[in-house]
Amino acid sequence: MKTIPTPKTLRDFANITFASIDPDKACLVLIDMQNEYVDGALPLPDARDAIASAKRILTFFRAADAPIIHVVHNGAPGKGLFDPETENVAIPTALEPAEGEPVVIKGLPNSFAGTNLDEQLANTGRKQLVIVGFMTHMCVESTARMASEKGFEVIVIADACATRDLPHPALAGTILSAAEVHSNALAAISDRFATVLHSTEILQGG
Repeated sequence: MKTIPTPKTLRDFANITFASIDPDKACLVLIDMQNEYVDGALPLPDARDAIASAKRILTFFRAADAPIIHVVHNGAPGKGLFDPETENVAIPTALEPAEGEPVVIKGLPNSFAGTNLDEQLANTGRKQLVIVGFMTHMCVESTARMASEKGFEVIVIADACATRDLPHPALAGTILSAAEVHSNALAAISDRFATVLHSTEILQGG
């Protein structure tokens, strides 16, 4: 019987290694951590836990005086999700931007699309990008992929991201849990585009 080899990521095959997060080289990007995902029309099961983890990462970056960029999604006024005329687009109090922390407004999943995120990151002069936010399978994954293609060393913090249940596209009546969607998205991201870590790996020094 043929032995099935231990699975390896494409990053493993390419010998892409990750050293550690360096506060002197890293920039933190918080994606779509907004009220819509907490108590709005798209509440995520693990939103509050993810916000708590993101808060710890945010505190770490502020203490290191490292660049922090907030990205928020705005929909069309009066059109439902992420209506900019409602409080659903607001950032939760625990993660509110401090003075000098730029806020980038986007309208598509990829945080670089149609925004000045490229410019904001260029202003930092840093090429290590730490990402937290919502939703794991959508805006976090889209942004991580694009950041990797732009030459950033990307790190996604697993417990500071969250997503929601989704219907299976091929099996009628089958629901993929938020935990499954989250796990699958992180596996896809880590295959080629980013290092995936838990917040404790940063806060305890790797």
